[in-house]
Amino acid sequence: MQPYTPIAPFEVLSRRLGRRPEDIVKLDANENPYGPSPRALQALARADALHIYPDPDQTALREAISDYIGVPPEHILCGAGADEVIDLVARAFVRPGDAIIDLPPTFGMYRWVADVVNADYVAAPRRPDFSVDVQAVQAQVAGHMAPSDATSAVTRCKLLFIADPNNPDGSTVCDEQLRALLASPVVVVLDEAYVDFSARPSRVSWVPAYNNLIVLRTFSKLAGMAGLRVGYGVFPRAIIQHLWKIKQPYTPNVAGTVAAIAALSDRDYLRENARRLTAERRRMSEMLAQFGWLRPFPSEANFVLCRVAEDAPVNHGETSQPAARRLKQALEQQGVLVRYFDREGLRDCVRVSVGRPDQTDRLIAALKALSK
Repeated sequence: MQPYTPIAPFEVLSRRLGRRPEDIVKLDANENPYGPSPRALQALARADALHIYPDPDQTALREAISDYIGVPPEHILCGAGADEVIDLVARAFVRPGDAIIDLPPTFGMYRWVADVVNADYVAAPRRPDFSVDVQAVQAQVAGHMAPSDATSAVTRCKLLFIADPNNPDGSTVCDEQLRALLASPVVVVLDEAYVDFSARPSRVSWVPAYNNLIVLRTFSKLAGMAGLRVGYGVFPRAIIQHLWKIKQPYTPNVAGTVAAIAALSDRDYLRENARRLTAERRRMSEMLAQFGWLRPFPSEANFVLCRVAEDAPVNHGETSQPAARRLKQALEQQGVLVRYFDREGLRDCVRVSVGRPDQTDRLIAALKALSK
């Protein structure tokens, strides 16, 4: 089993790079540079029940989310980030020998949780443009059928994880593709961590109509609360009743809960966050495209994936390493952090999170310095 590779926090990076935290441009973890809503910060400052265990039924938080997404609260379950909900779903559905289908390159947590629950990991790789190969997914489901009795068979593929928009490239799945995948005998887990930055609307409203669709959301990205760890899933009723049985009773914690409820009440702030970040994504993409050795992919998220040509003017590090890795290391020496993935299909790419305009300017200045 390979461990999940997390991103180091500011204080660790500061010591490693010998720079003050305020001198580091952190564009490597898709964090929201504008942070939580002022109302969320005020709610945290006023919180007076931090010595009391959280509500195990998450009543107030689920009601606030229900009002925000337009789905009844009985379909909603919250956790310590969407990561906890992913883990719960896998443990509810998968026994050793069952299979989880993944669509790489994508979010590494899906492979990690497959290993944790001892599932067979089944990959249906995306096409070179990162679009989903629906026929390949259907073939994998059909290819993992096992006899149920003398007359029928069932698939060993229990879960299909789809990040939409996909991390790390920001591509999306169209309605027709999603309906085709939902027609397969597998539970589709649609991870919408970045949907607020997309022109494509959320599919949470689909959940009551499908008994095999789960939609995941998070407060980490749009609401700027990555450090508070609050996420949720929207489930069919027949599924959610079993998730409650195995969930730890006291997550999210009180601090995350009060901040999330306050954030949902500040919808103007959330809308402005999305507007600022999508506008800066467009500006950053246009500026990155001016470098002939960088190819930005279209993105519907708060990050941009760039393919790095092997003749890129990057002389930092071992020349035997891919240019994308050397670019990541060279930018790091200038205090600008981007993400490099040592994975199939991504070794010639870096992912750049969308920051504030001044952070984009620092990134571009560092790239120009490398080009001289």
